[in-house]
Amino acid sequence: MKQVLDIPAELTGVQNWVLSGLVQVTDEIERALNSEVPAVAELCKQVEQFRGKMLRPTLVLVSGASCGISIEEPPPAELLRLAAVVEMVHMATLVHDDVLDEAEIRRRAQTINDKAGNESAVLLGDYLIAASFRLCASLSDPEPSRLIGKVSMELCEGELLQLQNRDNLSIDEPTYYEILEGKTAALVGACTRLGSRAGGGDEKVQNAMDSFGRAIGVAFQVQDDLLDLLGNEEVVGKSLGRDLKKGKLTLPLIHHLASLQPESRAASLTFLEEASETRGNGAPANTKQLIEALRSTGSLDYSRASAESLIGRAKDALTVLGIGPARSVLELLADAVLTRDR
Repeated sequence: MKQVLDIPAELTGVQNWVLSGLVQVTDEIERALNSEVPAVAELCKQVEQFRGKMLRPTLVLVSGASCGISIEEPPPAELLRLAAVVEMVHMATLVHDDVLDEAEIRRRAQTINDKAGNESAVLLGDYLIAASFRLCASLSDPEPSRLIGKVSMELCEGELLQLQNRDNLSIDEPTYYEILEGKTAALVGACTRLGSRAGGGDEKVQNAMDSFGRAIGVAFQVQDDLLDLLGNEEVVGKSLGRDLKKGKLTLPLIHHLASLQPESRAASLTFLEEASETRGNGAPANTKQLIEALRSTGSLDYSRASAESLIGRAKDALTVLGIGPARSVLELLADAVLTRDR
């Protein structure tokens, strides 16, 4: 959490409670992934380096605190398990994404697919999903299992829709956002919904928290798309330039093409086709030229403004909560989506 936020002094109580909880979440994950098969155990050890900032478990914990769980007591065991479940699902998506993107670097480390091969990476992702469902089934409340199953389907639907639109240079914004709703927003919404449910939030609160999570999830992905164009690979910690090279048009490019006159659009389409045809890792050729073109149509600013609007909508959803330190931390987490550089 310290990696994500600069916490004001009045909110350090929530911060310390969350940090303590995240240590226990890590322990839950390690127990859940404890395999007696050496090859599996080694892969699980390797994938642990991809946990990063643990934003999703943090959202589960803080959402629980915002709805009534006391930060004067240790986080309840079931809340910790929920946080571990969503993180394992997230880890699985990272492993599978790297296979689809043929990525070599993740969090400044070699990806599972690059190190152990696609077959091992796919099976490891499946193992992570299975472990998350097994842990979820141990909870006294059956609703998380139903929701995680639904979210897992949405994740696959989003990825399949994205695959269907690979190399589709005519993709529009509604389709782009439909993809993001499935591949990113659904899981983040589940984090905040499940946390609020564990904290005793009623259906109205759970729905609002789901909206909050989904909005910051989409904004997170828009920012990720900007970083794929503008980020520093050493800072971001993963291969950049992958979206275009894999034939995936993101919001800046979609807006750019929609802003052009027919003759200019034809030239830009040719440029993008040539860039996407050069498969592999690393930034596409003529990246500077591409960025200047995006600036000329205001597409980078448009994308930033879209992310800001989503964060505004997310924070509006929090009005269902009472004013308090946990809600303030959720607002800070939302703002941090816009300023992150990794």
